[in-house]
Amino acid sequence: MKILKLLNNSYLSIFLIIFLVAFNAKSEDEPVDIWNIDQNKTEESELNNNLNEIENNNLELSQPSVFDIQSQKKIDTVKVSSSLNSQEVEIIGLYDPEDYDLKIDLWSNSDGDQIKYLFSNIAKMKLSKDASELMNIVLLTNSYIPEINITKDEFLKIKSNWLIKNEDKKLIEEYLIKNQILNLHPELSRYLIDQYLSEANIEKSCEIFLKNTKVINDDYLSKFNLYCLINAGRNEEAQLILDLKKELGFNDKYFENKINYLLGYSKDTDLIISEDSVLDFHLAHRTNPDFVFEPKKNTSKQIWKYLSASNLLYNIEEIDIIEEEKISLIEQATHEKNYSEKDLFSLYKRFQFNINQLLNVKDSYKSLSNIEARALIYQRILLESDINKKFELIKLLKDLFIKDGYSNAFDNELRKFLEEITLENVPSNYTTFYLNYIAEENKELSDIKFNKDILHQSRLVNYFNGDFAKSKIKKDLNNFLKKIKKNKKYTLSKKDIILIESIKSDGIEISKKYENLYEIKDTEMPTDMQVMINNNEIGSTLLRIIEVIGQDDLEVLDDDTLYFIISALNQLDIDFIRNKILLKVLPLKV
Repeated sequence: MKILKLLNNSYLSIFLIIFLVAFNAKSEDEPVDIWNIDQNKTEESELNNNLNEIENNNLELSQPSVFDIQSQKKIDTVKVSSSLNSQEVEIIGLYDPEDYDLKIDLWSNSDGDQIKYLFSNIAKMKLSKDASELMNIVLLTNSYIPEINITKDEFLKIKSNWLIKNEDKKLIEEYLIKNQILNLHPELSRYLIDQYLSEANIEKSCEIFLKNTKVINDDYLSKFNLYCLINAGRNEEAQLILDLKKELGFNDKYFENKINYLLGYSKDTDLIISEDSVLDFHLAHRTNPDFVFEPKKNTSKQIWKYLSASNLLYNIEEIDIIEEEKISLIEQATHEKNYSEKDLFSLYKRFQFNINQLLNVKDSYKSLSNIEARALIYQRILLESDINKKFELIKLLKDLFIKDGYSNAFDNELRKFLEEITLENVPSNYTTFYLNYIAEENKELSDIKFNKDILHQSRLVNYFNGDFAKSKIKKDLNNFLKKIKKNKKYTLSKKDIILIESIKSDGIEISKKYENLYEIKDTEMPTDMQVMINNNEIGSTLLRIIEVIGQDDLEVLDDDTLYFIISALNQLDIDFIRNKILLKVLPLKV
């Protein structure tokens, strides 16, 4: 047995584990005492625990951990005791509730069926940046897990699904490592390490395990962890863990074949390339010096990404333009951002067309294959000098990519074409198209211009930034309302009312003589949202607000929608989130 070769003074503690394994093996030949089942289970459990302890000890960092270096707020568990028993209530998140004016029981009154319904609706949307930021706060604030009509696993699945969809690897890593929950979120953990590996960043993938201090139970994560030990040159530890895992029933011939080759126990390895996981695919690449792989239509996005990051995709110069199936795969990979647009369009330039086809492109492309049609139109765009005709061809090419499901394959090149044309020179019938696709890197402007004649654009807005004492805001607001009352031409807008109602909700009184300046309709708040607020269903209300915002930026929401969103936050006393929204939608920005 390979373990015996590894025993030395540092492994004396392992001897007991080996003894237990041998003892269990021997006892299998003896009569089974059916009344001693618990004892048998206990022995097996002890063996598992010992294996887990070894894995944890093997992965200890030789330097201070991230938890020793960083001083961060975290609530681990809350013990709930009664005269009969006590139990631990797990709190899993990243943010302190007080930082966002939330509460640790923000989900306690929410109905699980409603949570699942709202999240299923939200999951179908591509949330805007504003809505996504609010979703992160709602799902990652430290809080009790809801218990009404929803299980812990279901709620954790909601968190996991959102984080995967949001694709913020840094946030996922912080969430998993800070809470030490790789096992609790195996799907999310696998997503994270696979994403790093698909980028050919093995070091970053393995770093996740080095930061983990808990037992790893998931088979895939455990295999990845074992490979990381080998990658770090810790072969003896990896072999020890593999042998112990096999004693417990582990059986994966493909994985063992690759690992034995990496450990040096076999000089040859089979040339099978498994696409079952990114790890399996990487092991095939790692163990075969002459590795060659040609992706297919059903090859997963992660493997396409791995091929691209590892420079294993087609060399553009080696592709024959008659190989349309291969070119179609390149278009798909470009759409998925796993292949360079520059290379794809360089390939299009190699197609040969006669002068008649180029001159009569709008008719000629219809008789060609989809790939040839795109190549022909692209070449004609490069030759076209008339702006009207150029725009017509650019839009046609974009439409053809969209029609075949490759809309993202023509992004960077499209932007380059448009950036060569100023807005003043854009034909009026293509203005919307131009504005939709032109790069707007400086879209968000931070400078605020105050308007002393409009309430919601006045300096009173700075109250929500903490720049006003309550006594001063009361005086200044009443003075402004006095001025408005004298001005018969001034009508309070909905945003003016939003500002006033928000200040009033903070306990700041306005003079009774100004109360009749406006009136609020009771029907403006959606009924279901008001019911949630009345029941103090904080989490559900915030999810409902996220659903309302959806794919829109806050600045484009209509005033009525903004009113009931702010009204909901006022009623729930969630001032931090309210203030952030108000500072984004009220001031005039330049």
